[in-house]
Amino acid sequence: MTDVTMLWTAVYIAMLAAFTGYVVISRVPAILHTPLMSGSNFIHGIVLVGAMVALGLARTPLEQAIGFIAVVLGAANVTGGYVVTERILQMFDRSGKKTGKEERK
Repeated sequence: MTDVTMLWTAVYIAMLAAFTGYVVISRVPAILHTPLMSGSNFIHGIVLVGAMVALGLARTPLEQAIGFIAVVLGAANVTGGYVVTERILQMFDRSGKKTGKEERK
């Protein structure tokens, strides 16, 4: 396999993965979003490790650029997922903390 063929194969796989992920996530009911998201953060962490390994094995400047972008996007995805999950879980916190809405009553 030539380098060009391998590049196009990787791009094709990435496009299929993105489309499949979009279709699967768009069909998840809102009530299941938080548990699904907190579970998927673990998977995103594995993806981030894979991106770092791919970046470490990159030989050409194009491979290095793609690997770097993958690491940055993977890190942002993991961080954002944890932030959003934490905010959603705070909405359901029953520890007795009053929110601004409850204090007005």
